[in-house]
Order: sequence, then structure tokens, then C-alpha cells
Amino acid sequence: MNNTNEIPERKDIPENYRWNLEAIYPDFETWQKVYDETSEKVDALKDYAGKLGEGSATLLAFIKADEAVSLELERLYVYANMKSHEDLRESKPMELAGLAESLMVKYSATVAFFEPEILSLPHDYINDCIKNEHELTRYEFFFRKLLREREHILPHEQEILLAKAGEIMSTPSNAFTLLTDADMKFPDIKDEDGNTSELTEERWYRFSRSRNRQVRHDAFMGVYGTYAKYKNAIAALYSGSVKCDIFSSTARKYASSLDMALFAENVPEDVYGHVVDTARKYSPLLHRLVSLRKNVLGLGDFHFYDLNAPLTEEPEIRIDFPEAVDLAVKALAPLGDEYISDFKRGISERWIDIYENKGKRKGAYSWGAYGTQPYVLLNYDGTIHDVFTLVHEMGHSMHSYYSRKNQPQVYADYTILLAEVASTTNEELLLEYLLNHSSSDENRKWLLSYYYDMSRATFFRQAMFAEFERETHSYAESGGVLTPDYLCSLWEKLNADYYGPDMTIDTELCAEWARIPHFYTAFYVYKYVTGFTAANAFASSILSGDEKAVERYLRFLKSGGSDYSLNILRRAGVDLTSEEPFERTMKLFDERLDAWEK
Repeated sequence: MNNTNEIPERKDIPENYRWNLEAIYPDFETWQKVYDETSEKVDALKDYAGKLGEGSATLLAFIKADEAVSLELERLYVYANMKSHEDLRESKPMELAGLAESLMVKYSATVAFFEPEILSLPHDYINDCIKNEHELTRYEFFFRKLLREREHILPHEQEILLAKAGEIMSTPSNAFTLLTDADMKFPDIKDEDGNTSELTEERWYRFSRSRNRQVRHDAFMGVYGTYAKYKNAIAALYSGSVKCDIFSSTARKYASSLDMALFAENVPEDVYGHVVDTARKYSPLLHRLVSLRKNVLGLGDFHFYDLNAPLTEEPEIRIDFPEAVDLAVKALAPLGDEYISDFKRGISERWIDIYENKGKRKGAYSWGAYGTQPYVLLNYDGTIHDVFTLVHEMGHSMHSYYSRKNQPQVYADYTILLAEVASTTNEELLLEYLLNHSSSDENRKWLLSYYYDMSRATFFRQAMFAEFERETHSYAESGGVLTPDYLCSLWEKLNADYYGPDMTIDTELCAEWARIPHFYTAFYVYKYVTGFTAANAFASSILSGDEKAVERYLRFLKSGGSDYSLNILRRAGVDLTSEEPFERTMKLFDERLDAWEK
């Protein structure tokens, strides 16, 4: 778009390169009018408190009123935040975003009576309401999922006590965030040009990819050495977080803290086991990758800070956005005419805010609300990485588009367990297309290294995290104390087992557990592995020529949250309760390791 290196102002970006937020609200005045109306409707919802047991008509009336409010509230929130992301220097959109957030908090407090009140009603009441009110039949799964919680709901006074304890139990996570984001400082290091550079978490990734090994080493020592110095305090915080998990699971009569974490999405522990067991079984493949990296980089010894060093240069080709779209369309063509037609519609209907402008939010995301088109924020700069980002974010948006188009509001949102499947499927299809149409061995090797990094970071590393969480919680549940020495020793053993004999385990790496914020949301990380595995299964089936594969995949995209996630995947041909999709993912990884030598 712009032949100079100067970043343009927002007003200088042509309209066809900007997303169409006016499709939600034409201007701020309309937003404010809807906001005022919605605020009044939020207040009206409290009139239903204590009345949900009065019959099916009252229950349906509340659900309809609640959906109408939440629909507009989500639109208000999404619009205001996306508008602020266009130019973070503008105060008005930020003001609207603040108002929307405050109204959402008010809404949450207003409708907090709903779940406890439903769960306090007689067992057969909801079934009778559904039989008596035809419009309630669409909410049958919603209520069935909610009522599963009944056995873990405590008497009213105990629930109040647990709710009050909630703020206390968030202390470890809050303290960890403040310590690591605000108080912890890393030392300065010398960059590739010998200039002094401030080291931050954000800069660590860039430095870890430096071709200068001394820079990689110094950045590693600066970040990981600092965390090691704080390991005693962070061990106390993590131990406190685990104790909170155990307290909650015990109080609510779950078999374990892992059982509690998996219960909401009805995931059996076997699935969690497949994640860890598969990574363990195929860790020799990760050992091969470490050995390959060591040899390609010509290193006598290999350390953690060598894992991100580029094996080959990224292709220097510049890809204009129309060319990127054309490339994406060709790569995604196996998904069929319906998908491609809707993908192109997204481009022409301005789902995407394409280019960087001054003040614009960095990074990329997909967003939107029920009743709006999907939206994608990019900062497209013409690299092959940017093309992968395009298909990734459009994968999210196409998933949302089909879910919202085919599901009622109550089931339009898919779960976190499914959230990365469509985006990663798109990346895999693009990668396969590029590998098959690579113009040179160097380009092909860069693509393979991109895949190796993605597999290592998303499958093996997250599986190792999942094993760590399972071990620490099990150890604490059996009466063990999570001391810094125990945590460092466990982390050292896991890294040695996963990465193999060619990896030198530095003392500083043994404290890496202290750096992982996901550990304060227990048993979350395994979902990265299941998402990567499901995406690989979908992509390989689609590319195999299976005539029904595309039909099953589109059915998955259109299912939203209309059933438990594993059921939705199973109907689409991916059974995560079996070992098969995990084995298939590792088979592809093995084949692509072989491909480097060809």
C-alpha cells in the first residue's frame, strides 16, 4: 500500500483497507443511545430474581430478556474496544470502552442470581418447563450442562462463604502478576551491534532468535537468572495457588483438582493422559529435532537458548495483501466452494483492518459478536509470517461466522477447547500448499523449521507443562510440600526427558516453572495440545481426498457450542478419547523431520 517506511495516520489509510465498524453502529451518538437503553434493560433484569420457579412462562421471559441485553451489551463492548484499537491515542473510544466494561460488570452482578436459583429448584422443574414451553426446547442442552453442576453445589451459606473466599484465593495469581510485571527487573545486555539494550519479557523472544549466540546466552541468563533469584517467593505463590485448587475441589466434592478442571467441559482424564503419554512416547522425535538443530547450527553443545535460533533465513519475498489473499484462497481451496466463497466475502465486506497506522494496536486478533460480522485486526507488512497470520485469524473468524450463522445465540460461542482448531487447520493447509509449491530448497527448509517450532512449542512444550501441573497437584494432594528444590528438580527432570541427551540443562533453566503465568489457571495448557492435534487430524483428512472430510469439517465449524466439545469433534471425525489423532500428529512430525534431509 505504502512505498515508504513512514507509518501513515489512520485517515490516510484507504477505506477499503479498514474494517467496517459502521456495520455495528454508524457513529458514537448511536452507540451512546443504545448504551443508555441497554443500561435501563440491565436494571430491569433484577425484577426476575426469586421468580424463576414460578413457571415456564416466567423462565422463558427472563431468558429472552437476558439474551436481548447480553446481545446488545456484547456489541457495545466489542465496538468500543475495536474502535479504540484503531488509534490508541484517541480518548473518546477508550471512554466508551470503559463505560461498556462498567456496564458488563453491572450486568454480571445483576444476573448473578440465575445459576444459584436454577440449581436450588426441584430436580424435575426444568424438564417440566421444557415440556410445557416449546421455545425452551432449544435450551435443553444449556440446562443439562448447568444441572450437572448440582452435585458440586453446596448449601447456600457455604456457597456464600466460598464466594467470599474467592478474592482471597486470587491472591497468588495477582501477586505473581505484580511481582513479575511490575517489580521484577532484568539486567541490560549488549545487542548484536554492541549497544546496551534493556531486557524485557517482550524482547526476550527477539533476542532468543538472534544469530549471535552471545546475545542469546546473555538474554537467557538475564531473564532466567532473574527468575531463579526469585524462586523462593514464586514457589510460595505457586504452592498457594495449588492449595487453592485443592481446597476448591475438596470443598465441592470432586475427586481431585484435575477432575474439577475437566468437569465443566465433560472431558475424561483419559484425554489429559493421551496428551502427556503421547508426548512422552514420542519424545525421541523431539530429541531428533534438538540433534538436527545442533548439527545445522554447528554447535558443540546445545542449550535452551539455542532452541529459537533460526535454522535458515526467512524468505525475503514481499507479498502484497491482494497476493496474500490469492495465496490463502489457493491454499484453503480443499475446504470447498462454500468456504472459499464466504472467505472472499469476508475480504470484500471489510472484515479485516489490514495495515498498520500510527497509534494502532499491535499484533493481530479475531473478534466480533453475535449479530455482527466477524472482525480481524492485522498489522500486515508483507512477510510470509503475515500470510500465516492472515489465514490463522481468518480461521477464527470463519469459525465464528459459521457458528453464529447456524446456531442460536445460546450456542453461538465455541469453547476454549475448540478455539484454536480452525485457525491451526488453516495454518496447516497453508503450510502444506507452500511446501508443495516451494520455489527453492532454502524456502522449503524455512517452512519446515516453522513447522518444527510450532510443533515443539504447541505440542511438546505444552504437554510438558501439563505433566508438570499434574505432578505438582498430585504431589500436593498426597501431602507433599512444593518447595523450590522439589519444583526445580521436577522441572530439570522433565526438560532432560523431553529434550534428550543433546540438551545441556543449565541451572537457570531449572527455575523456568517460575516464569509460566498459565500455571495460575490450573490445567489449561493441555488444550493447546488437543487443539493442535484436532487441527492436524482435520487437515490430513481433508488433504487425503476423503470426500466426506470437508462436509464433516464444515459441520464442526457450524456447531458452535451446541454440545460438549468432544462430542462435536467426534461427530466431525476426530475422537480425542482415542490415541489415533495423537499418533497421527506424531507420524506427520516424524515425516517432516525426515523431509529436512531430502
